[in-house]
Amino acid sequence: MKAYLPSYMNDAGHWIYKGYQNAWQQLGYDIIIPDREKSIATLGSNNSTFLRIPGREDLLSEEYIIMASDHLADNMSSPFLEAAARSYKTFIFAQPNSFPLPWGSHPNFHCNCSDETIQALNDMDNVYLWTFGDVNPEFHYKWKKVHTIPLAFDSISYVPLKYEEFTKYDICYIGGWANNGFDEKRKIMMENFIEFKNSGLNCAFFINKNLTHEQETALLYNSKISLNVHDVYQRVLGYDTNERTFKSLGLNGLLISDKVNQLENIFPSIKTSNDPLELVKITKEYVSLTEKERGDIKEENRQNILDNHCYTNRVEQLLSL
Repeated sequence: MKAYLPSYMNDAGHWIYKGYQNAWQQLGYDIIIPDREKSIATLGSNNSTFLRIPGREDLLSEEYIIMASDHLADNMSSPFLEAAARSYKTFIFAQPNSFPLPWGSHPNFHCNCSDETIQALNDMDNVYLWTFGDVNPEFHYKWKKVHTIPLAFDSISYVPLKYEEFTKYDICYIGGWANNGFDEKRKIMMENFIEFKNSGLNCAFFINKNLTHEQETALLYNSKISLNVHDVYQRVLGYDTNERTFKSLGLNGLLISDKVNQLENIFPSIKTSNDPLELVKITKEYVSLTEKERGDIKEENRQNILDNHCYTNRVEQLLSL
């Protein structure tokens, strides 16, 4: 069966949907991916395809699945709705209709679909709604039932890579400043990085350094411990954890993080704190363990990720809705 998936050019969305693309393909689906998500445009005069893929106008003559964000269907005249209605299953990432302030004042945090479009999707029995975070019905009050499908680990793209030089690092962090519209995360990151810098620990923190995929994989896999921090809204509301949680556990296996409810619910054994000094203390306690003791923790967490929290698991969850 064919599966039509979106594609993002950069930021976290690129890696999240790359993970989904790999997972659908591994599970035996024929993946159709436009160059950019905005190229999902028209069914054409003969309703043959909703993707502009020259020479493939027959694609929708067979049974197919769609995975897309809600903003693709934000126009009632959009042929996307016709394609969604004819699919075997369509999985729509549904943004909240409202969100707590101050974040809800920014378009990044809520759905911009018209009420007519939302109702059209709600009326389709083959359309299933999902989101990364724990669902609060008060925030998705215009949608029908929205299911929580957390982020995951792309075990297909990220294969452990042994690199002896990186084993010298006590703790690592790889990422960007990740401005969600309020630029609140930078302050949290700096507060943590400064304390670690002054801790005497051997730290490998790479922010906006454009490491290669191989460097990122090797650094995460070989460092003793991995660090994760979240945005302010994630700390305050606790609904979702970022992809770094799953990547760090899938590759490194030993994670410390700031406090986020979803993370703590999914991985109750992970030690968390919003106090940078406490995170430094926890790190030093882990560093003081023998290599075998740390290795046992790592192996247990890595296996849990492989068994339960890869993108193939998430695709199976979607299909079971």
